[in-house]
Amino acid sequence: MAEDINLTKRLLEQFLAVTEEKHFGRAAERLSMRQPPLSQSIQRLERGLGVQLFRRGPGGVSVTAAGEAFAVDARRLLDAQSAAIDRVRRVASGLDGDVRVGYVSILSHHYLPGLLRAAAEELPGLRIHLHQDSSVAVADMVRSGELDLGFLRDPSPLSADLASREFAVERIAAALPYDHPLVGADGIDLADLRGEDFVLPDATALPTLAQQVQLACHEAGFTPRSRAVADDLTGLFSYVASGLCVSLVPERLRDFPVPGVAYVPLRGESPHLETAVVAVHRPGVDEAVHRLLELIARHTAA
Repeated sequence: MAEDINLTKRLLEQFLAVTEEKHFGRAAERLSMRQPPLSQSIQRLERGLGVQLFRRGPGGVSVTAAGEAFAVDARRLLDAQSAAIDRVRRVASGLDGDVRVGYVSILSHHYLPGLLRAAAEELPGLRIHLHQDSSVAVADMVRSGELDLGFLRDPSPLSADLASREFAVERIAAALPYDHPLVGADGIDLADLRGEDFVLPDATALPTLAQQVQLACHEAGFTPRSRAVADDLTGLFSYVASGLCVSLVPERLRDFPVPGVAYVPLRGESPHLETAVVAVHRPGVDEAVHRLLELIARHTAA
């Protein structure tokens, strides 16, 4: 009758050593132990399984058919155990696992491709799952735990339960219709747009940019005349491309041309003509999030 048995890593290693050496003495020497305890362990294993694993003889042992079959599974068990230990250590160290990353739409064009490429090269065990949404929605999903990390542009003040790290600062530029008289200038003063109709960022969807536009124009001596309001940057571009108005947007977007839109640098050192790109996360996040933050900071600086 079979007995209960605990198939420990040590016991499986002892069994495999005997199957490979086909001799208890040599197996014991290989395992750095005495032969009697090894023989007793194998006997307990056979009693626990209720089968004979070895045929004993004066010159050593031979493996039974049941022993051969069990050896295959024993190796698999040891390999699976080693893989599980390795994986949990890699996950704890941030080298393996899944990370859910949220972002606002325009950031996907400049920062995310570089992050994904660098992560594939330096952290190949990480699987990054992307989700695009508004700044408010991404921040809320990070706060609730639906996302592990969020990339936002100038978010409105974050609650104390979120941490943020700035990793890039961009200038604000004028976005003009392609046939505007100021297109092609090396730079213009914001006051040069005093008489223009503006498409303005929505104060709820893009609160920081909306405030920046108002304050920068105020510093330049005028209040922007609103022709339209848009709740994302693609909406701003659409109005500008229509030729109906101008706008102010992060100048890095010039690297991703939009038909009908031209970008002209703005002169001046006003803090309202700069926009920050930040990463937000919950305090105490997994090591994988910290590794991604270090990665994007390093590659952005480069």
